[in-house]
Amino acid sequence: MPRPFVAYLRVYEPLSSFAGSLGDLLRAVIEDGAVEHAQAGIREREVWFRSQLTSATLPGELPDGRPAPSSVRDVLVIDPAEVHCEEATVGPGPLVCPMDVRARSAAALMGFLETSTPMLRAAMLSDSPERLRARAAHILGDQPNGSVHIVSTTWTVPLPWFSLVDPAHRHVVVAPRGDPRRQVYWRVAMGDARRRIERAATLAEQTFGDAGPTRVLIDTAAWLENFDDASAVELDYGGLVQLFTDEELLEDTSADDVNGILDAIEASDASEVADRFTKLRDFWAGMAIRERFN
Repeated sequence: MPRPFVAYLRVYEPLSSFAGSLGDLLRAVIEDGAVEHAQAGIREREVWFRSQLTSATLPGELPDGRPAPSSVRDVLVIDPAEVHCEEATVGPGPLVCPMDVRARSAAALMGFLETSTPMLRAAMLSDSPERLRARAAHILGDQPNGSVHIVSTTWTVPLPWFSLVDPAHRHVVVAPRGDPRRQVYWRVAMGDARRRIERAATLAEQTFGDAGPTRVLIDTAAWLENFDDASAVELDYGGLVQLFTDEELLEDTSADDVNGILDAIEASDASEVADRFTKLRDFWAGMAIRERFN
């Protein structure tokens, strides 16, 4: 079975920023062994499947609504040495990213309740929207810093996310398509990511107004403010790497093109902006087609 076709933006905070019982739990998890980076998508799918076999409302919780002990222990860990730093620094290590599956599911439920039609809600939900909304809000309110550590998208990577990273520091592992070791990701210091996205949001607003890519940049920047200044940010293609050939992965210039667009906007070079947008559209068009047929 293929990995879920999901891409991720993750925040890894210093273990020292987690206080009290949560900090103690995370230390124990690290000693016992955290979730392997390459297995993250598979682990999330397992948690979801398990929830479908019980009466649990959300993945990562018990039938009585309490967090499942196993999901609380689902954590990703990296070393500060694995993070590219320009002007900012990260650490001390280890850097920890709780997978927050239950809280992320609650956030998705809130989004569904806000955007779905009454008919669809009636067909899909076993409880009243009001009670589900209250439960989801309670779960999100219990997050230590008020926010989940991971945001994800299916079938594509939002182009504004590439503005957070230095294109030259991409990590690529070419392995068979079904091998979890096949990966593409960037890791950047939080301070550098914030500086980069602030510049991108300013240029985007000047060019496109406050909608579209500007809104994504503003929302992402606001999300990053919830975390420790010495954290790291990771942009990960996740399971999308299964949909590209080896040549496509190695020749992918998406991060270069997005950052090139920002440079071209700053230089008032409309032709360069248009050329870079065309490259991005052509590269990601196949993902849009796959999503449409699924």
